[in-house]
Amino acid sequence: MNSNKPLKKLLSSKKSQSSLFGQQIADEVQVNGVKTTSLLDTINSPKELKRLSREQLKILAREIREKILEVVSKNGGHLGGPLGAVELTLAVHYVYDAPCDKIVIDTGHQSYPHKLVTGRRDNFHTLRQYKGVCGFCNIAESEYDVFGAGHASTAISAALGIAKARDFRNESHKVVAIVGDGAITAGLAFEGLNNAGSSKTDLLVILNDNRMSISPNVGAVSNYLNKIVLHPGYFELRKKTGNFLRKMGIGEESVSRLSKAEELLRTLATQGLFFESMGFQYFGPIDGHNLDELIPALQNVKDLKCPVLLHIKTEKGKGYEFAEKDIDKFHGMSPFDPVNGSKYVTTTKMTWTDAFANALIRIAEQDKRIVAITAAMKSGTGLNKFEKHFPDRTIDVGIAEQHAVTFAAGMAISGMKPVCAIYSTFLQRAYDQIIHDVCLQNLGVIFALDRAGLVGDDGPTHNGPFDIAYFRAIPNATIMVPKDENELQHMLYTATLLEGPCALRYPRGSGIGAGLDAEFRKLEVGKGEVLQDGNDLLILGIGPILYDAMQIVDELKCRATIINARFAKPLDETLILQYAQKIKNIITIEEGTINGGFGSAVIELLEDHGIKSNVKRIGVPDKFIEHGKPDIQKKLAGIDKESIKKIISEILNNN
Repeated sequence: MNSNKPLKKLLSSKKSQSSLFGQQIADEVQVNGVKTTSLLDTINSPKELKRLSREQLKILAREIREKILEVVSKNGGHLGGPLGAVELTLAVHYVYDAPCDKIVIDTGHQSYPHKLVTGRRDNFHTLRQYKGVCGFCNIAESEYDVFGAGHASTAISAALGIAKARDFRNESHKVVAIVGDGAITAGLAFEGLNNAGSSKTDLLVILNDNRMSISPNVGAVSNYLNKIVLHPGYFELRKKTGNFLRKMGIGEESVSRLSKAEELLRTLATQGLFFESMGFQYFGPIDGHNLDELIPALQNVKDLKCPVLLHIKTEKGKGYEFAEKDIDKFHGMSPFDPVNGSKYVTTTKMTWTDAFANALIRIAEQDKRIVAITAAMKSGTGLNKFEKHFPDRTIDVGIAEQHAVTFAAGMAISGMKPVCAIYSTFLQRAYDQIIHDVCLQNLGVIFALDRAGLVGDDGPTHNGPFDIAYFRAIPNATIMVPKDENELQHMLYTATLLEGPCALRYPRGSGIGAGLDAEFRKLEVGKGEVLQDGNDLLILGIGPILYDAMQIVDELKCRATIINARFAKPLDETLILQYAQKIKNIITIEEGTINGGFGSAVIELLEDHGIKSNVKRIGVPDKFIEHGKPDIQKKLAGIDKESIKKIISEILNNN
């Protein structure tokens, strides 16, 4: 049977129809003597998995893939990772006893199968929707979600902390960390491995090796893992050897010594010496889609009282032809047609990411110093387009934001002009490097902060409202915020002409639809522009939210001055003070945190110059904004058009 046959149509009934993955689903199956047409409908918690036979688990795996594809094609979300982790999820929950045993899933991209078998099946259709199932593990959502994370590489450190707490409390439950081969390249993962190996703590790390993170994995660790070969039958041979030696009358001490010698030979043979040298017992790699191998492997390592690393090989996008062929594209998807794998077109406007990539390509054609750097996010940041033009000037360092920033600093100090294209939320991981390695030395590194502000369905782990505030606190940093795509290209060009560090932040999704100038223009650093003049109100803002302000003022027929500050740092002090001295009612607007953001900078400026004004700041409040569509998130944050209109109306009515 062809397991890669794409969807012909979504099932209206499971009876006697072809499944999503080309397998015929039986009219009914038996579960403990009870007839049912869907195994997944019988799973309300992991304990139900333990009642199933191996063959039934394989049927369940197909049904889980069906459900994931059905929901993700409608709602959008991560696809490749969850499809590749189905058998792994079933095997772990089959052998271990969650929630007593603690299963920590790195990042959460691969958590969809976990959610389906831990009581969220009936609500899974609400995936990534407001008040629905979260796209990542969320401790507030379920006791089975042991540790929440939307950023990679946290699982080993978190699991080790949970295991050490168990030891201090004299408890006996097991702790399992599931981490991808892309995530294990990050510094945090190595720190966790190093500490776990030396701690001798009872901990299982499962390395889910699919040769991918978001973009294809890069670097020496990835190459190393790809060289490790399969040695089937190891566990059974080890068990039989130990039993044979005991029957021969050889004492346990001798058996233990022989076992250690055998482990050394096995480690050398499988090239697992790296993990063994860090203090782990290494096993694998084994086929991560073969439940007949996975379950016995997990059963064999379960009783080991030491750090263990089980290496499994999986295929990202397993079972869905289009996801298997284009792993990068199907890592995360907006709603798409599952029949042909094509995204539904919702707008013809250029995205902010495309505007950045197109401008960078044009600038790089003129400036040979330009080098583009990203941390496992070539497609997400648009650098896949840049790479087609400049493959030698495109560098993906893997999931290693700290290294990316210091690496860029090294290039800058040597005369290059590095552009670090990293999501706003991920750049937070490299804050020390931004301060110490770039800004302290006043190096010309350009930070292109994609997904700045609120990002929608991915929620609080991926929202990027903090970058203005965290860059504002650092000396030598310049912060640019374009109101549209045209201004973005001019700001990027300007950034390449600066001597010191610069952050250019722009949101996710479609742009404003502004026309693009044919020629680049250098902007004067720290100079804003007056978009319209008036005496009723002074609106100071940065970013595309200014377009909402202009529409609102027009609707209210308000005579307001609207200033596009362009720069959150340095401010156009002369322009702001000039208008603040004659207009006392001031509103600042930004799609960034209100704490320490652009509005705070304006208040500080007015205070420093003794200007008494009525200032109302509009921005993301001091709380994490939950997942939902962008318009819902903006309403929750109070930065949607209606909320801004209400505030302006109240100020005008109180005059």
